[in-house]
Amino acid sequence: MVEECARVDLAIDYLKAGDAPAFGQLMLAGHASLRDLYEVSTPELDTLVELARQIPGCWGARLTGAGFGGCTVNLVHETQAEPFIGALSAGYHQAAGRQAQVYLCHASQGARAELLRPLDA
Repeated sequence: MVEECARVDLAIDYLKAGDAPAFGQLMLAGHASLRDLYEVSTPELDTLVELARQIPGCWGARLTGAGFGGCTVNLVHETQAEPFIGALSAGYHQAAGRQAQVYLCHASQGARAELLRPLDA
């Protein structure tokens, strides 16, 4: 748990600095922790992460959601997104014999606490 908290603190610093490669390494370390320490990954998710980390332009990958199946999130340089999707889909099909569903999305600023109206207002 201490390592997870330390990763979050580092992640904040890397995101503020715009250091995507360093943030991606934290994603990979987080996946390893979820796989090895918490045992909430699956062979399929591990395969997706291992494939992703080998594809050019991918800085990081990890499972997302509650674990025990589901999906991965991958941090990929924008110019490499389309080739990444093709390579990941093909690699997963070859490794697992199934077709992965891959969704392209972009990071956004998201909601900030100071912008939210209190529930009792």
